[in-house]
Amino acid sequence: MKQSVVPVEIRLVYPTRHGWSIFLGTDEKVFVIQVEHAMGTVIEMFLHATPKERPLTHDLINLIFKGFGIGLERVVITDLKNSTFFGRLILQQENELGRKLVELDARPSDCLALAIAHKKPIFVTAPLFAQVEDMSKFMQQITESGGENE
Repeated sequence: MKQSVVPVEIRLVYPTRHGWSIFLGTDEKVFVIQVEHAMGTVIEMFLHATPKERPLTHDLINLIFKGFGIGLERVVITDLKNSTFFGRLILQQENELGRKLVELDARPSDCLALAIAHKKPIFVTAPLFAQVEDMSKFMQQITESGGENE
């Protein structure tokens, strides 16, 4: 990936009737990615380090990474097409033969869950960040209302 990127953070995870709204951004701009209910719950669990009775799929992925000596370097939300966001996992494997970086196509919701679990940075390509609508006002309204669903 050779594009310039903007570092972002998860600013708010908010349940809705049809899933979860994940507010991502900076102090200047925030945008929303809608995710299905199960993924929003997983992201929320990783954000709050909620104990789980059994490993979830993302826990299994983390164990596989560990078993093969693979580390997550960062995630990048890369594009928006037909109201669907796209993302990339940037992985690193290092062994006696050297260091190898690999980029994998992934759903942004999976990217976010893994980034949170590994405490790794989240980026958005600069062209995408310029394109998305600023949702800071809506995030502020939700925060001020105590997060009650409307």
